[in-house]
Amino acid sequence: MLPHQFFKLLSDETRVRCLMLIVRQECLSVGELTQALQESQPKISRHLAQLRSNGILTDVRQGQWVFYRLANDLPGWMLKLIDDLIASNCLKTEYQQDIERLEAMTSRPQCCV
Repeated sequence: MLPHQFFKLLSDETRVRCLMLIVRQECLSVGELTQALQESQPKISRHLAQLRSNGILTDVRQGQWVFYRLANDLPGWMLKLIDDLIASNCLKTEYQQDIERLEAMTSRPQCCV
């Protein structure tokens, strides 16, 4: 993937929020992301599918659950940009409510991968 394709993919706020939470938690289900972002399941699934089809995320199927995690084979420049984004204060300010809703969830499914 070329840099302009990567930035275009991350031009959508929902995809950025999903990516940031997944990287922070290492592995999240569609249901967890739906609850944390307060968005519909079809919308979250559509954005996750775009991230997966472009090689940013991989999915892990575990029983009835589908979990998403960062792909292992991303180029270094992409990992650096994602790490810098996570390290920035925007995760702690702009998207703090996403984190709080995720942490407040009870009976979260556990990804064993």
